[in-house]
Amino acid sequence: MARIVIFSGAGVSAESGISTFRDADGLWENYRIEDICMAGCLQSNREETLSFYDMRRRDLKDKKPNLAHEMIAKLKAKYPHEIAIITQNVDDMFERAGCEDVLHLHGYLQELTCEKCDYIQNIGYEAQERSQNCPTCKAHMRPNIVFFGEPAPMYAKLYEQMEGCEVFVCIGTSGAVINVDMLAQWSEYKILNNLEYSNLINEEYFDEVYYENATTAIVKIIKSLENFLKD
Repeated sequence: MARIVIFSGAGVSAESGISTFRDADGLWENYRIEDICMAGCLQSNREETLSFYDMRRRDLKDKKPNLAHEMIAKLKAKYPHEIAIITQNVDDMFERAGCEDVLHLHGYLQELTCEKCDYIQNIGYEAQERSQNCPTCKAHMRPNIVFFGEPAPMYAKLYEQMEGCEVFVCIGTSGAVINVDMLAQWSEYKILNNLEYSNLINEEYFDEVYYENATTAIVKIIKSLENFLKD
């Protein structure tokens, strides 16, 4: 088990220009969440749902990792067995920064998965071919994304990592999807970085709190982690 868990949300990728459904503009602006990101939308609204994720995939192609991704990737490369990178994000910014073994809790935008079996295919930033079915069982393929209301199997791996966590770092999440306060109580030392205060996170649980961009806070966070790892 890793001694340090770095847990991230949309805020870590915001400075790379990647929009989320909470943004006032961007890719999500003209869509209702219940139409393209809820359990059952592939049955009731399939073409619009697939087209939306085609756009998200295409939009991701020209985005670049920011300083937060890069510094976390360097620290992970230096201490590969001491650090676990766990993200709610479906983008590939950590991977493009050189980070290996990233645990994506809510799926991975570049992948398609079979609707019936475990087959997964990486299509990069291309549109999903509508006529393509699973080569294993011939069922329909879908974006490998966990929609709201669907089971999230990677949560079990999150809790496994938290069992050995000594330092918990939370970057760029409001706590609306996953209970950050609960995760923080697993570890001895906790660091929080968000752009602004969230009433869903109790900052009193954290030893270090930074309300600022991830790209400025990360310098202080990495310094704290380096000091911990040297002890």
